[in-house]
Amino acid sequence: MRIVIAGGGTGGHLFPGIAIAEEFRMRYPDSEVAFIGTEHGIEATIVPMAGYPIHYIGAKGFVGKSLMKKFSAGIQTVFSVRDARRLLRRLKPDAIIGVGGYASFGPVFAGALLSIPSIVAEQNSVPGLANRVLGKIADAICLTYYESISFFPMGKTFVTGNPIRTGILSGDRNNAYGLFGLDRSKFTVTIVGGSSGARNINNAVCGSFPYLHTLREEVQFLHQTGKGDFESVRGAYRKWGVKGTTAAFIYQMAEAYAVADLVVARAGATTLAELTAIGKPMILIPYSYAAARHQELNAMKLSEMGAARVILDHDLNGEILAKQIRELYSDKVMRAEMERASRAIGKPDAAQRVVDIVTSMLKKNAVYKHRSRTGVVDCRVGANKGSHKNV
Repeated sequence: MRIVIAGGGTGGHLFPGIAIAEEFRMRYPDSEVAFIGTEHGIEATIVPMAGYPIHYIGAKGFVGKSLMKKFSAGIQTVFSVRDARRLLRRLKPDAIIGVGGYASFGPVFAGALLSIPSIVAEQNSVPGLANRVLGKIADAICLTYYESISFFPMGKTFVTGNPIRTGILSGDRNNAYGLFGLDRSKFTVTIVGGSSGARNINNAVCGSFPYLHTLREEVQFLHQTGKGDFESVRGAYRKWGVKGTTAAFIYQMAEAYAVADLVVARAGATTLAELTAIGKPMILIPYSYAAARHQELNAMKLSEMGAARVILDHDLNGEILAKQIRELYSDKVMRAEMERASRAIGKPDAAQRVVDIVTSMLKKNAVYKHRSRTGVVDCRVGANKGSHKNV
């Protein structure tokens, strides 16, 4: 079985793709999984580290760009379809899975032109532009939230949850203390602003230190800062004498989550899928410029279900963040309730569900091809060409 996974740009799009690749590799050891992305996306670094081949196409985003840049992105999209079509003819995949981001559009669209079975995975409650378009031509759409169903055609849409990497579920807390140089006796707050960090969160964390002064001996931090803020954030920890470990990027995210008593994070769909799968209490700070406010909607959904506290970006400052950290540090019962609510939301088997759908679709497609070659026509309802859409 040959599978191509297309997309990336950010960890939120890429990591579900890696989770699906892991499930294929585990279930079908002889399967071949390759990625298609861009050279400037996070996939250029992470995919080779995960042990998968990656092929590059040119692609640019539309959302939030000026009119001139949108025009340029449109031209680039045409070329990306052309390049992806050539690439897919060479790779000859049995199926192509788009995991979102502008790098997914060209390959999935090209796959449809070549009659390659295609699947779209949507992580957010409000789908992005690329997936809304691709959903009209894809053979199946796998969703994280029920609220997304109305954006896609009925009959080929499935709520699977957002696939998470298998390693996320097996993080070792004891090993994590040594890995990150943390104190086993202290309450640990893990700060994750996304794969590139988040300046507002970094500033608020540093601004919280004066208000957490009395907890310096009880609380420590593990802080992913992003490259741009690494030196300034590390300087703030030293200035205030706050204990913790800072890193521009944390590759061992399973251990970073495992060691956390509390997580402060953006509300990207993949981050939330990982945190709910392992049942972590959260303080969520949704990115205010996310398309269609999807991070805010994601965060509010978890807040309503009791799994998270939410601070909106425009309300965020050091004092408010310190207050939330202090309250959750002091209230073990509240944290335990948040952990239970978090686990109730999580879908740790999402990748398995996606692979089930792909496998079923390919089996039905193979049956149809066999009947076509032998001249046998099955006239039962749903047995004609295209029936693989109703997996």
